[in-house]
Amino acid sequence: MNQQSIIEKTIEFVKQTLTNAEGGHDWWHIYRVWKLSGELAKKENIDLFVVELGALLHDIADSKFHDGNEEIGAQKARAFLNSLQVNEEVIVHVENIINNISFKGGKEKQKFNSPELAVVQDADRLDALGAIGIARTFNYGGYKNREIYNPTIKPNLHMNKEEYKSSTAPTINHFYEKLLLLKDKMNTISGKMMAEKRHVFMELYLEEFYKEWEGK
Repeated sequence: MNQQSIIEKTIEFVKQTLTNAEGGHDWWHIYRVWKLSGELAKKENIDLFVVELGALLHDIADSKFHDGNEEIGAQKARAFLNSLQVNEEVIVHVENIINNISFKGGKEKQKFNSPELAVVQDADRLDALGAIGIARTFNYGGYKNREIYNPTIKPNLHMNKEEYKSSTAPTINHFYEKLLLLKDKMNTISGKMMAEKRHVFMELYLEEFYKEWEGK
């Protein structure tokens, strides 16, 4: 099977698997990350096939929707790619992308690095920024039945991975605990430029949010 056929089969698999996924982590999130990865890849010396597979499969089984199981995503991806007889070296690379792409509170040292991971990670983080990022954040907060904002609960900027994963803080806190930190964690030059613009948009949004909260 050629690479284009594998990509097409992967798209079908992801769409089917994520049919009933939470709106911020559904097929359309994957689609945007896939498209963003393609844009970022144009200026990078990378293996585009690995980038496309990594982008398409990076959230095939997000641990936060599977009882915190951090192995299930890579396992599902491997089983699927094996069924298509994809080269073992490619499968391992995709597994490493899936296992190392997550923010996880921003304190964990990344155990794997590659130009392909850098591109997919930037694309995934860009989708957490700007107008789309704001929409996804509140969608997930509603999904978890969290408060929108509570002035008495301050953001916790010193959480470890486990605290970050189990946090039930109001949605606005997530801007400070993750989203506003992403701009400085981008890998590629193109990613940094796009992140800067989306970061500014979020700052303007928060400024307006606090005014409206106080009835202004």
